[in-house]
Amino acid sequence: MAATEQEQFYALLGNLLSPDNAVRRQAEETYETIPGPSKITYLLQAIRNNATPEEARQMAAVLLRRLLSSAFEEVYPALSPEDQTSIKSELLLLIQLEMQSTMRKKICDIVAELARNLIDEDGNNQWPEVLKFLFDSVSSQNVGLREAALHIFWNFPGIFGNQQQHYLEVIKRMLVQCMQDQEHPSIKTLSARAAAAFVLANELNAPLLKHFADLLPGILQALNDSCYQNDDSVLKSLVEIADSVPKYLRPHLEATLQLTLKLCADTSLSNMQRQLALEVIVALSETAAAMLRRHTNIIAQAIPQMLAMMVDLEEDEDWANADDLADDDFDSNAVAGESALDRMACGLGGKLVLPMIKEHIMQMLQNPDWKYRHAGLMALSAIGEGCHQQMEGILNEIVNFVLLFLQDPVIGALLQTMEDQGSQRVQAHAAAALINFTEDCPKSLLIPYLDNLVKHLHSIMVIKLQELIQKGTKLVLEQVVTSIASVADTVKEKFVPYYDLFMPSLKHIVENAVQKELRLLRGKTIECISLIGLAVGKEKFMQDASDVMQLLLKTQTDFSDLEDDDPQISYMISAWARMCKILGKEFQQYLPVVMGPLMKTASIKPEVALLDTQDMENMSDDDGWEFVSIGDQQSFGIKTAGLEEKATACQMLVCYAKELKEGFVEYTEQVVKLMVPLLKFYFHDGVRVAAAESMPLLLECARVRGPEYLTQMWHFMCDALIKAIGTEPESDVLSEIMHSFAKCIEVMGDGCLNNEHFEELGGILKEKLEEHFKNQELRQVKRQDEDYDEQVEESLQDEDDSDVYILTKVSDILHSIFSSYKEKVLPWFERLLPLIVNLICPHRPWADRQWGLCIFDDVVEHCSPASFKYAEYFLRPMLESVCDSSPEVRQAAAYGVGVIAQFGGDSYRPVCPEALPLLVRVIQSPDAKAKENVNATENCISAIGKIMKFKPDCINVEEVLPHWLSWLPLHEDKEEAVHTFNYLCDLLESNNPIVLGPNNSNLPRILGIIADGEIHEAIKHEDPCTKRLANVVRQVQTSRGLWTECISQLNADQQAAIQELLNSA
Repeated sequence: MAATEQEQFYALLGNLLSPDNAVRRQAEETYETIPGPSKITYLLQAIRNNATPEEARQMAAVLLRRLLSSAFEEVYPALSPEDQTSIKSELLLLIQLEMQSTMRKKICDIVAELARNLIDEDGNNQWPEVLKFLFDSVSSQNVGLREAALHIFWNFPGIFGNQQQHYLEVIKRMLVQCMQDQEHPSIKTLSARAAAAFVLANELNAPLLKHFADLLPGILQALNDSCYQNDDSVLKSLVEIADSVPKYLRPHLEATLQLTLKLCADTSLSNMQRQLALEVIVALSETAAAMLRRHTNIIAQAIPQMLAMMVDLEEDEDWANADDLADDDFDSNAVAGESALDRMACGLGGKLVLPMIKEHIMQMLQNPDWKYRHAGLMALSAIGEGCHQQMEGILNEIVNFVLLFLQDPVIGALLQTMEDQGSQRVQAHAAAALINFTEDCPKSLLIPYLDNLVKHLHSIMVIKLQELIQKGTKLVLEQVVTSIASVADTVKEKFVPYYDLFMPSLKHIVENAVQKELRLLRGKTIECISLIGLAVGKEKFMQDASDVMQLLLKTQTDFSDLEDDDPQISYMISAWARMCKILGKEFQQYLPVVMGPLMKTASIKPEVALLDTQDMENMSDDDGWEFVSIGDQQSFGIKTAGLEEKATACQMLVCYAKELKEGFVEYTEQVVKLMVPLLKFYFHDGVRVAAAESMPLLLECARVRGPEYLTQMWHFMCDALIKAIGTEPESDVLSEIMHSFAKCIEVMGDGCLNNEHFEELGGILKEKLEEHFKNQELRQVKRQDEDYDEQVEESLQDEDDSDVYILTKVSDILHSIFSSYKEKVLPWFERLLPLIVNLICPHRPWADRQWGLCIFDDVVEHCSPASFKYAEYFLRPMLESVCDSSPEVRQAAAYGVGVIAQFGGDSYRPVCPEALPLLVRVIQSPDAKAKENVNATENCISAIGKIMKFKPDCINVEEVLPHWLSWLPLHEDKEEAVHTFNYLCDLLESNNPIVLGPNNSNLPRILGIIADGEIHEAIKHEDPCTKRLANVVRQVQTSRGLWTECISQLNADQQAAIQELLNSA
């Protein structure tokens, strides 16, 4: 290689390090044009040459590692075997010759990267010399070489490939020896990190973790020593273990917890180290809650530590003028303590945490130092989510405390401003704590405090408005406005009496707070007005609606001047949607103004980046980036700014489609084009949910354009929806997508899916059902675990609930397909049949049996008489389930008997006489009408009605009818109520003698049934059945004597109900 080329390359390395952007960019472009193999040659030469400036050598090492990491397949195999061999031996030689330790580490990184790529598919290491080098170096007298061996192993713990098991004892001995090196702290630290990396790399290998358990005391010792030498690398490794392999810590958990607690409490350590030590405990409360709950003594000591951190606040003169309640320095102890408390309360559960923390908080709230009061309120807010069930019990105490703080004495000008600011801070957080409570707090609990609360909020708002005008302090006012909104949102119509107290001031703020620094206050006030409007309802709000619309329109027309990050935008977008809910169809006129900015916000594209781990170290989280690691050496970053706004905007588009229906048709096309690709927007769950929800609503809106337009739109959505069902990772989002898909099929009907769609959908549904069974087995395994306790059972129940929820959505999709396609779809259904049959086996959980039966109910209802060929699979289980111990299963089975009678056809005739006594047994059981049983019971009554109506020759109707009448009316299950009332009308209209009784003596009872049905709103007035019932009543009215006799036997409510029925029909 010509010397001049190499010199040019050195100059290029210098330019890559240049502080001048243009020079650096030019150098990067030139570097990219050099062919891969030449890059390797040049870079190695630069590393080898000690005369090269240190910075350039390090740069060359980083570039070579990156090249091997990102382009190995393109570059390395292109080299001749001789070149490959010489590169491998040269790298190992360079490590031995290198004197400078930073540079040596960088060369070790290259070796680890090359070794990572030289392990073939079967796990053979194609570079045996590197293993020999590791063994030689680790027992060398040269400390630098021992460090190098450990560094390579730490960087790539999988370096032994398929030989790992063979070398396991050697690896263990090597690590133990190095951890006992008292003379060289660096060896001790590195070997502890390497041991941790090895454990993390083998997290699924339980025997290996057990075998390496006795390394943990050494790791903890090294962790302790390194922390006091200002090195937190081992501590970070322990956090990773707590995150990914918590079970590894079990044999020495007490020691691990004691050590991390000690470090967390040691104020001589840096904030970062103390927070990392706390993170070990907090991470365990999330990843191994049951294991940690056994060490209540540690949890009880950790809580005061978190609270102490929360008191660690800076004095800040400028605080009340800030825009945001969050502490900007998010590495502060106060923020770390608060977040830890929040996560721990959620992880371990309120049952354990609240009793431990309650006394501490109550003492803090009474402390004369504002920092303690402030921390106490922050702590209350923090545990709100994890402990909300337990907190309801002490709500009274809490609300009174928080109210005291909102009046926390604003000490006169005599005291320094600082203390005044202090109490402003307490006030703002008291309001914030209040918001947290009112959001979680059920309406019924809040109403007793409402009057007291609202009056306080009002008087503070008035004072703070004055302060804003006089001094420009606004933070407490922002919080108070949000508190008002939160209270109104919780108590709904109960806010009406206070409406006139607040609305004038709130409108005043929106009109006058136009300066740039008041944007957030104005946004929050707009939110508050719209939430109050929604709470009190159209009637009360109408007096201000047009004023508010004008104010919003004015802001909106100035929208083009608003900067993209203006906080008002997201508040405006939500406020518009609430106004749409309040005004309904009248809102359509504002769409042209609203849709522009809304579509712009909904179309935000986030910035993303792919970085390798070494680059990551230069990126910090505080510039709004969040990272997810993918694979061992790469991270995916996304700039989160704007994501929440995008999600809100998408939700609002859903709201418009839902509220305005055909009034939204002008916009359906652009919205569909936006939403369909967003089903794959994995950066934010809320965006995908909104995209899914919008699909059936947009089809409804577009109906008015005729079938051809509708079909085109459906074709644009359909593939994407099916694919999303197959690939969606989050079960909450998946259930929404499945629900929407089912709704779309109901809108589009027969013919909307082609063969490929059916093929793909069948495969996906089969997969979902198989996964359902597999998850149940996994949960059974977890119940055998040694840490199993009632809280683990609770979380397993939650998992089970979300699994069952997905099962209900499988049932929804099948329902919509059966009801659209009828028996044509049965051959397709057969690939799922064995799985559905499995659901209704007697040993399965009740929810499986319930939904399995519901699916067969649909098969009978929509695909008969052809459904009879599957009767051998479901008839026995269905009849046996009529008297099941679970009311949900009874209901599904009884409904099935009803549809068999109504739609089943002649083959099913023998079912009716067999089912009758079973149905009667359920209806006559003593607790048949109890709240949890009533729906099942009503389905049994309805099923008997359907047998009499559709299969009268299968049973003795005359014998059954009087009993059946005595069970009426139904009022819980509205659908079945309509069936029974329609059958009753059939009987009355045909003057059935059994129903009327001798001399019409049953009529008063019949009128009573009709009246009770009306009282319970069992039938909607628009249902044709209402007219039939009214006609029956009018028929009775024609005979004066009979009418008088009937009416005299009804109570006042029943008489009023009969009148109501006559008026409505």
